[in-house]
Amino acid sequence: MTETTKTHVILLACGSFNPITKGHIQMFERARDYLHKTGRFIVIGGIVSPVHDSYGKQGLVSSRHRLTMCQLAVQSSDWIRVDPWECYQDTWQTTCSVLEHHRDLMKRVTGCILSNVNTPSLTPVIGQPQNETPQPIYQNSNLSNKPTAAKFLGKVGESLSRICCVRPPMERFTFVDENANLGTVMRYEEIELRILLLCGSDLLESFCIPGLWNEADMEVIVGDFGIVVVPRDGVDTDRIMNHSSILRKYKNNILVVKDDVNHPMSVVSSTKSRLALQHGDGHVVDYLSQPVIDYILKSQLYLNASG
Repeated sequence: MTETTKTHVILLACGSFNPITKGHIQMFERARDYLHKTGRFIVIGGIVSPVHDSYGKQGLVSSRHRLTMCQLAVQSSDWIRVDPWECYQDTWQTTCSVLEHHRDLMKRVTGCILSNVNTPSLTPVIGQPQNETPQPIYQNSNLSNKPTAAKFLGKVGESLSRICCVRPPMERFTFVDENANLGTVMRYEEIELRILLLCGSDLLESFCIPGLWNEADMEVIVGDFGIVVVPRDGVDTDRIMNHSSILRKYKNNILVVKDDVNHPMSVVSSTKSRLALQHGDGHVVDYLSQPVIDYILKSQLYLNASG
């Protein structure tokens, strides 16, 4: 498959990130590596979306702190960004709402028609309107200026860092510029762009708990978007999916990362990292990056059982 025929993917992870751990970042990396190895996907960006303060989870520190820690955790990444939109809303947002927000934002930013996982668009994802005469959009007629797939990826990557997944200064978070537009130049490329929810197998298991998730939301999340699952050690994802009629229905939209990397719960678990901080356990460095640890100590976070 060529670059333009592969599905271009943005991975979106929603969660408390209280605090964000090394394991959370490793999930992004493992998911991207796996999707690339399938030969069907190109991952062009990752989004970390911390939950709103009103989520009500015990020990949840202010989004101001969580956003800053997330920024510190991804500061060395050239493709993962932190998005503050969810935290900036008036109240808690469902995972479905967050996915829909980013889908709509990417439509406005790039001009893309984002296809559903189970119903790919029959028309070019990015293309000139079918009944309109293409207008010249370049400064000169040099055909080498026509955007290639690589140039398109650069443009979308730029949009992720500059517009969509804004990386604001540590002390001040600004809103995403939802009116931004990268211009008509990209409409000549024909690509398929999708936003997939990145999660662990614990979230997949939660889909099977009666009444925990709105079924209409589950239909949208799994049926329209799709999910990438990074399983924890010893978890049988097939068994989990067989316990939910919706997961069985959209099984083909669930991509389970299969690799040889051990992925113990402790590496991802924010709970265990908080306990290590409270007990002065030196193994906290196994869970958290040093910039995050430094910020936690400076801000006196998680140093008692109440958070």
